[in-house]
Amino acid sequence: MMKKPIIKMLIFSGVGASLGFAYYYFIGCRTGSCPITSNPVISTLYGFLVGIVAGFDNRIFKPKQAEGKEHE
Repeated sequence: MMKKPIIKMLIFSGVGASLGFAYYYFIGCRTGSCPITSNPVISTLYGFLVGIVAGFDNRIFKPKQAEGKEHE
């Protein structure tokens, strides 16, 4: 049951890292004055972190409600 959120997070983080590197490669700052987009490693790491946040399964931390009780 726990494998699906982890797989989802890994997929999203891989896509995010790829998009972060693609942003550096195609759009990035060539002069070196941009702290994020002038370095491929930093740009890829930021994409990776955004992918993890986007793929995070928030159902893990939601409290389970008891059956038969209405939420007041």
